[in-house]
Amino acid sequence: QAVQMSLVYLDRPDTAPALQTTAREILVGQNLEIGRMIQLLRGFGASEVNETDVAMAWMGEPVALDRMPGLATEDDIDALRRAVGSDADEVFVALMTAHHQGGVHMAEHAAMHASTDEVRRMARQMAETQTEEIAEMARLLGRIGS
Repeated sequence: QAVQMSLVYLDRPDTAPALQTTAREILVGQNLEIGRMIQLLRGFGASEVNETDVAMAWMGEPVALDRMPGLATEDDIDALRRAVGSDADEVFVALMTAHHQGGVHMAEHAAMHASTDEVRRMARQMAETQTEEIAEMARLLGRIGS
């Protein structure tokens, strides 16, 4: 969803240039991470998609797929589509922060419990990057609102 939210945000009029840059960075970074994860899953002979209605079972915290922490609802995405200017900035930061917080939780678990060094390294990097992006978005939004 980070890719989708970034694309929707970048299509909004009159949004903050600094947050547009962050959205572009998220767009590129998340696409790279998706590609790396698909490559790893293929290497492990695992499915690239979740074929169930359950998320996070791999970490012992099964939850209905549509209730996964940080997952935006269709109403949330629609609110971002309708927002313009500083309202779009605020909605984007709120949704992306929640999304990243959910991602950090899963990445930290993988960094501690993955069975391969490659997955542990990638998970640590993902957690660090998304934690930094959360702080950066908050800082930028605070500066814009001042």
